[in-house]
Amino acid sequence: MTLTDSEPRALTFESLGVPDFICRALSARGIEEPFAIQRVAIEDILQGNDVCGAAPTGSGKTLAFGIPLVAMTSKGTSRRPKALVLSPTRELADQIATEMETLSRRTSITTVYGGVAYGKQVNSLKQGTDILVACPGRLEDLMESGSVILDDIERVVIDEADRMADMGFLPAVRRILDAATSRTQTILFSATLDGDVAHLVKHYQNDPVRHEVVPEHNSISIADHRFWTVARDGRVSLLAETVAAAWPTIVFCRTRHGADRLTKQLERDGIKAVSIHGGKSQPQRTRALAEFTEHRAHALIATDVAARGIHVDDVTSVVHFDPPEDHKAYIHRSGRTARAGQGGVVVSLIEPNGRRAARRMQREVGIEVEIVDPDVASITSFGDPTATLAPARVERERSQPSKSRQRNQSKKSGGYSSGKRRDSSRGDAPSSKRDSRKPHRDQDPREDAQRSESRRSDSNDRTRRNDGRRNDSRRADGGEFTRSERNGRRQDGAGRQDGPGRNRNNANAGKRRSSAGGHRKGQSAGARNSTRRG
Repeated sequence: MTLTDSEPRALTFESLGVPDFICRALSARGIEEPFAIQRVAIEDILQGNDVCGAAPTGSGKTLAFGIPLVAMTSKGTSRRPKALVLSPTRELADQIATEMETLSRRTSITTVYGGVAYGKQVNSLKQGTDILVACPGRLEDLMESGSVILDDIERVVIDEADRMADMGFLPAVRRILDAATSRTQTILFSATLDGDVAHLVKHYQNDPVRHEVVPEHNSISIADHRFWTVARDGRVSLLAETVAAAWPTIVFCRTRHGADRLTKQLERDGIKAVSIHGGKSQPQRTRALAEFTEHRAHALIATDVAARGIHVDDVTSVVHFDPPEDHKAYIHRSGRTARAGQGGVVVSLIEPNGRRAARRMQREVGIEVEIVDPDVASITSFGDPTATLAPARVERERSQPSKSRQRNQSKKSGGYSSGKRRDSSRGDAPSSKRDSRKPHRDQDPREDAQRSESRRSDSNDRTRRNDGRRNDSRRADGGEFTRSERNGRRQDGAGRQDGPGRNRNNANAGKRRSSAGGHRKGQSAGARNSTRRG
């Protein structure tokens, strides 16, 4: 069944069979009428049918499966959720969970993905969750460790299935579906339903109901597309001018290193930019996305990991700093602007030798745009000349250092926190930094130096007296030094110094041999017998 957004449908969420508590939550968010994909999918999912939906990004498909899941999912138990949603990216997983959490407080939802520690996710699963939103890689790790068991899963949703295929996740998706042995309903959404996605539909869905939604005005047709030729060494300066003319801007690069390098280059040109890619930890990605969405940065520099799964409203422009891999990537990237019927501009920076590839991609996308020299003035109408960045977030200073920081300072300062000294009256050892203290203003520095030299001399005398006592005890026990001790004394005369621990061990070994009656070179038989008798 194929629909367009413009088809008249006098339907409400109540008429689709959505429970009252969810309708009230939607109304509180200002959502009164369902979108096209929601009108056709919600009812079929509520009836228990497998659904295969083709809908572009931004068409409302998250609520199309999120509403039925919240309405139908029962309570899960420890490590055994009742429903599963598979997502290709961490950002999309977070957004799916956020959308469903707004529908009901009675349903518990847990997200699991890589880039963060396991502990919090494992604890949430152990406490029990109803709906699990997961990325395939981390989910398989948790399955192998026994932290989650999929035997009780009743419904599985695969979102952005074509993106799963592009990222190489489909083998993991198939293993996860095989492990969900109690699965009675499989729901799949994808921008396209060909290739590897068709394999999932054929082998893991049971007579699915197919729905395809074609928006009357999609973001590709609404956006204004520009193709500018520029030499490779002139791209950064041109990008800075483009962002300054029409921001907020999402800039796409091919590599992680390129995204980080471009962020620093734009900073030098006065453009506040943040980067997001698969090499960053999840807290770093979340912080960068917050900086951009809260308008504390002009530009978000991203790899294709952000082409899907990032929903940011009011993006004025998208810039393809590096050309996309294919026409699908161009569509996904460009779909970050001109959303919900709003305007936007998409700029592609084409090197002189990339004209032929750009024309071929235009034919595959279905657009026809001339490849011309840069004209930044022509896009200034898309930007807001009065817009300014929001003030930077002020980090609250800690009034007292944390316990871990105190321990680190204690180690660095010789066993106690900086700013505090041991009280010598308590019998503790003196501070190792005492000699480096500044003298009192009324104290002669030479007196302090003499006092330090006297302390060092006394310490050396004590060391010599202790060594003499140990040597006397050795002679009293065995009558002679052992061979290793004699060798050590000869080496000492040649400039080598043995540690006190080494001599002490050798002396103890001599005592054991003497008490056991062992033979030592140079000891007479009478001495041996007297040792045994004594």
